[in-house]
Amino acid sequence: MKKKLLFVCLFALMAITAGAQKIALIDMDYILKNIPSYERANEQLNQVSKKWQAEVDAINAQSQALYKNYQNEVVFLSQEQKQKRQDAIVAKEKEASELKKKYFGPEGELFKKRESLMAPIQDEIYNAVKEISDFRGYSLVLDRASNSGIIFGSPKIDISNEVLSKLGYTGQ
Repeated sequence: MKKKLLFVCLFALMAITAGAQKIALIDMDYILKNIPSYERANEQLNQVSKKWQAEVDAINAQSQALYKNYQNEVVFLSQEQKQKRQDAIVAKEKEASELKKKYFGPEGELFKKRESLMAPIQDEIYNAVKEISDFRGYSLVLDRASNSGIIFGSPKIDISNEVLSKLGYTGQ
């Protein structure tokens, strides 16, 4: 009985403490859509990504051409020539794979480019949110755009427009 009473008191104390905290929401997608430098950075990333993908595709096409030629001529080739051609095909496929990893891998060029372009924008947003939170006394700011499990958020606690205003932009 004492354990149950202690548990109920502890739970009530946590509920009271949680109720005293001020919470705000932001919509990161909305904020980012209203920052022109973010749109420019995204466009730049798309262009470089297409360029790099074209390079990878070109090497893949060369590999496929080598393979088709090999298939067409295999009956006329000696064992040594077959092996040479197979090695060339494998080397070309490996080259394409390595280039793809270099550009699009977890630590690839696209990742680094995205970091260099997006980090300053994200830092600027973070600093604006932090300033607003410190000024208004928010102890928690959640992003309603992420998959964080927010089912409902009152527009009264959404500070997205205030963040945009702090950054010098206007919302839609």
